[in-house]
Amino acid sequence: MTRSVVGAPGTLERYLHSLWLLSARDLKVRYATSWLGYLWSVLDPLVMSGIYWFIFTVVFDRSAGLEPYIVFLITALLSWVWFNAAVTDFTRAFNKDAKLVRSTAIPRSIWVNRIVLSKGVEFLFALPVLAIFVIAAGAPVGWGLLLFPVGVVLQAILLVGLGLLIAPLCVLFADLERTTRLILRALFYASPVIYAVGDLPGALRELMAFNPLAGIFTLYRVGFFPEAWDPFAVTMSAVICLLLLAVGAFSFRRLERPLLKEL
Repeated sequence: MTRSVVGAPGTLERYLHSLWLLSARDLKVRYATSWLGYLWSVLDPLVMSGIYWFIFTVVFDRSAGLEPYIVFLITALLSWVWFNAAVTDFTRAFNKDAKLVRSTAIPRSIWVNRIVLSKGVEFLFALPVLAIFVIAAGAPVGWGLLLFPVGVVLQAILLVGLGLLIAPLCVLFADLERTTRLILRALFYASPVIYAVGDLPGALRELMAFNPLAGIFTLYRVGFFPEAWDPFAVTMSAVICLLLLAVGAFSFRRLERPLLKEL
């Protein structure tokens, strides 16, 4: 029995179908080879949240963040795990499947978008854990929860733009893979994950608004912490995400041919 082909070559329907197949393949490979399966989607942010909660709540007299602190941590850490995992995979997106990239007629951007989608699905799979902690900690739920999907969309736009820029550059310049990992380590502490934007002194607070993750984390948190609302950070995040998408798309078109030659 032959499998029907979805959409004509070069159409959006064919592209989206191929994107879903590649993303589903990534998820199957990830979970089929691990007996923990779904738990890996939540284990990393849970362990990180537990460590930071213990350090800043039990060991030290914490003055940063908002209460309940465990919910404050998890809302950002789940997002950070998606961001960190996707950017890390961007560095080897083309080298990992070099033969397929060279031989298929599918637009090469799909190798970036499949990472964003598969890691995004893992992020969505982990949200029930956030809901459990919200209920257990008695965190209030307000109108701001309606902005949570906006944060998801903005983060996806940000990752696509970064992926279109980082993935081809890491093929052309091998040292960028290690450099990207170092930048990610620094970016974790330069983003309001374990602290709130309002905890920063004046100048740094204004500067933090230019980190697109600050506005994205705000959109995720405002449903549980109305006082975390920061319209300037959210606006700057939206502008920077769209700008990075445009820069990424332009750069990818210029780098695609050198990329294929290098592979």
